[in-house]
Amino acid sequence: MHTNDTHAALDNMPKTVTAVKDVRAEKPDSLLLHAGDVFTGTLYFNEFHGQADLAFMNLMGFDAMTFGNHEFDLGSSPEGHQALADFIKGAEFPFVSANVDFSNDDKFNGLFNDFITEEIENGQIYNGIIKEVNGEKVGIFGLTTEETVDISSPGSIAFENYLQQAEKAVEAFEAEGVNKIIALTHIGFDDNALVDNDLILAEAVEGIDIIVGGHSHTTLSEPVVVSKDATPTVIVQTGNANSNLGVLDVVFDENGVIIEHAGELIAIGSQKDDQEAAGILAPYKAKVDEVAKEEIGVSTPLELENPRTNGDDTKPSVRKNETILGNLITDGMLIKAREFTGQNVVMALQNGGGIRAAIDAGPITVGEVITVLPFANTLATMEVTGSELKEAFEISLSRYPGENGGFLHVAGGKVEFDSTKPAGERVVEIYIKDANGNFVPVDDNTTYTIATNAFTAKGGDGYDVFAKAYEEGRVTDLGLSDWENFRDHLISVGSEGIPTEIEGRIVDVNSIPNEEPITVVVKPERKGNKYQIDADLLSKVEKEATVIVEISEQKNTIISLNGGAIAKLKEADGNLVISNGVFDLQIPASNLPDGATDIKVKEVKVKDKSALVVYDFTINSMGKDYSFRKEVTLSFTIDSKQVKNPEDVKVLYEAKKAWELVGGNYNEGKITVTTDRLGTFGAFEK
Repeated sequence: MHTNDTHAALDNMPKTVTAVKDVRAEKPDSLLLHAGDVFTGTLYFNEFHGQADLAFMNLMGFDAMTFGNHEFDLGSSPEGHQALADFIKGAEFPFVSANVDFSNDDKFNGLFNDFITEEIENGQIYNGIIKEVNGEKVGIFGLTTEETVDISSPGSIAFENYLQQAEKAVEAFEAEGVNKIIALTHIGFDDNALVDNDLILAEAVEGIDIIVGGHSHTTLSEPVVVSKDATPTVIVQTGNANSNLGVLDVVFDENGVIIEHAGELIAIGSQKDDQEAAGILAPYKAKVDEVAKEEIGVSTPLELENPRTNGDDTKPSVRKNETILGNLITDGMLIKAREFTGQNVVMALQNGGGIRAAIDAGPITVGEVITVLPFANTLATMEVTGSELKEAFEISLSRYPGENGGFLHVAGGKVEFDSTKPAGERVVEIYIKDANGNFVPVDDNTTYTIATNAFTAKGGDGYDVFAKAYEEGRVTDLGLSDWENFRDHLISVGSEGIPTEIEGRIVDVNSIPNEEPITVVVKPERKGNKYQIDADLLSKVEKEATVIVEISEQKNTIISLNGGAIAKLKEADGNLVISNGVFDLQIPASNLPDGATDIKVKEVKVKDKSALVVYDFTINSMGKDYSFRKEVTLSFTIDSKQVKNPEDVKVLYEAKKAWELVGGNYNEGKITVTTDRLGTFGAFEK
């Protein structure tokens, strides 16, 4: 029997005890092995530092355990690895660890034995042990991932090459006449091949018959057999969080080679609670339930919703829409990944299906945080190209407007998509923030570091593009608890930092309103050759409106705006257009001078081109002339119908090109000339 990565998930442990007893009732000589990561994951660990877990392990009678990376999480605490040392001392079983050197940490003096033995003492660490099962000697040794140095806090504890130490262990067992060998590993089934994993171990080291694995949280519903040499290797793993109890039966031939095997996972949940185990759990659970009610010191002004459609795709859902809760979670992931790795992590992603509950308005409790993220997921970083990132978001948006558990919430960037396009062609653009906080499009051929949970990073929810990255060793599991990251982020932003609305991180461009520009037409009264505009005429001007001032004078005139009118236009931050039916003069309101302003329009006669209409403009404010060569763009539209000689239209068009006036176009009988030069257009005669 075997388990791994239980991560202090103790609520169902009385049911696991029942499952173990059921197997032993049928097969009393069965071994019971743990492949590491008892530590870290729930409030049971936060409160009891492994002692609650140990009570159940002793009750079930484990035969051996190896160390996971999380067993070393407390190394940076003021007490160092005292909790781990106490865990080992209290164990009524031994520990196996062939590639971990504890000799430089005094807390393990008297606990660490750098050899293989048949003389086993409980509460001791050995490279390997020899057990007798049904009259046959079986060797068991342990391995822990070398990544522990980077993803945990081992301090002075050292980690050696897993392949070299595995070969030494096999040789040591064979020297003792043992040819039935189990590797109890915490290196991952198919984890980063550049570091270590079970598949490579099985291929590279001959003589290992069984690998009982952990670390990658892989649920192997059936054993995997690697037969690259004369001794096939059977690999098993149960997943994580006490979700399954693994059972494996093997038959050896006289040479110690497996000739038959049968394995399965027993799902934990439907069993009746073992009464003795339930009694052990009760005081621990009472304390944990009490802590779960504790407030984290942060209040939210509104409910952090976790909506679902319940079959009505017109409704919002955490599985298809941006949410405040999703933004908070991914913000915390992004910050933690950057701080922990020191790398330029550009984006964080959280699958909507992993967000399981809302948080009520008011004080936030520890229990609420855990309920939001209950799966004991860990934070991972991943190297992906811009092209792969787009492929991932195509998967994320493939079922829209239907729900998708793999829908990705985002921090560090934004995604624009078009829901009218077919699935696989919906991503319009993906942006990340540059060093100045500006959004820039991702480049297909550039490699980016992103953060997500380990479940998604390994290809969960159908993300084959991420699974490929994982298989190629481009994923690093940082081993940081997702709910603890979220709690820490909420505390860091505080009550005042809880947002009250979404930010437009995931936008359907098809849903953006296609509003007509706001236009206000003003027809001021003419007095002589002057048109006066005051604030009253602009009372209906709204934000970003275009104000068109229509005048009838087509020769020489003045458009006079008093200070109130200027202030109104600047407040609206729109555009001012002067139009007399022949030309349109457009000036952004932000470029108008402060105070009363006169815009003078003078018709210029063109030599030998009397039919061509050309104007000169001057803007004067409070006695000063202003030049807007760089600050303002003027646009003029001249209707060719006003030009009697068709050749003059050609002259005007050619002149525009000759004078390098940008943006001009000739369309449907009209010439539009746009320039940043404010001056006499009589030069067209040249």
